[in-house]
Amino acid sequence: MEITTVAAKRFSEKLLEWHHQHNTRSLPWKGVKDPYKIWLSEVILQQTRAMQGLPYYVLFIEKWPDINALAAAPHEEVFRAWQGLGYYSRCKNMLVTARIIATQYGGVFPAQYAHILALKGIGAYTASAIASFAFGLPHAVVDGNVYRILSRYLGIPDSIDTTQGKKLFATVATAMLHQEDSAAYNQAIMDFGATVCIPAKPGCSSCPLQEGCYAFRNNVTNSFPVRSKKLTIKTRHFGYVILECNGEIWLHKREAGDIWENLHEPYLIEHTGPVDAEFVKNELAQYQYALNGHIQHISTEKQRLTHQHIHFYFFHVRLTQKLPIAHGNWLSKKQLGKLAFPKSLFKVFDLHLLR
Repeated sequence: MEITTVAAKRFSEKLLEWHHQHNTRSLPWKGVKDPYKIWLSEVILQQTRAMQGLPYYVLFIEKWPDINALAAAPHEEVFRAWQGLGYYSRCKNMLVTARIIATQYGGVFPAQYAHILALKGIGAYTASAIASFAFGLPHAVVDGNVYRILSRYLGIPDSIDTTQGKKLFATVATAMLHQEDSAAYNQAIMDFGATVCIPAKPGCSSCPLQEGCYAFRNNVTNSFPVRSKKLTIKTRHFGYVILECNGEIWLHKREAGDIWENLHEPYLIEHTGPVDAEFVKNELAQYQYALNGHIQHISTEKQRLTHQHIHFYFFHVRLTQKLPIAHGNWLSKKQLGKLAFPKSLFKVFDLHLLR
């Protein structure tokens, strides 16, 4: 797709005019030049809405005001602060990158795009955001907002979820970029996508870009952006059995290869369908000698992830002696407050065990 200089200039100038005169979206990381704060906000906002991520950003800045402070922070403490945000690989990669910058770059965030992109957990979008906002380099951000705005405005029929489509959008985004003020342009297009050119019921009637917008002129706004793949949702059933003996709880740290890596959980029974007390009893049959009373069902919860729907069934079992279960530890309830858990687990622990 060929973008003329005139067309690109018209688009970017209209967008910047809206940004300077009408953009009232206020967030604490907007306008800052500190690459650490920009990077932190971008990591937090991956797969997370701005209002959900805001308190986490404030907490992290208060606890660890610079890259060296974060790099020196205990692993469990950082994961605990991240608790509830989900996609915990972000937190793991963030710690790796903080420590690389502290040791290999002397605590100074690299200023070259290629060096930023090479850091753990930083993709093209985040690298472009840091390079542009912190260092004024002419790199265009390409995220869901940009896909949506450019595909509608230019009528791009290519799918955004294919390799070819992603390459095309990266090229188009660069062509449309305001070279002299990439930071303002990138902020403008992200905010415009979050407030005006939104996925459903966009504000087309008052949009300053409507005159040149293909989708508006042809009344096909809902047809863009184009996707070729249908999202497949997997349903899983987790039966969590909280084993308690003399005030201690058995816990296990989840390993790599699945959701919630490095987070803690009680005894898990994953099943193809719902889990009830009788099913748990059969699973624990070999430990009948240590069971004290009945298996208490305490809660049923649900959590929706991007590609998975998780059904939780929580049970509490008091034991007369600790079970010899490998790959876990018996910990006091006080110690639970220092560990990181998936959001649904922490909610149940808080309601039933920690009060």
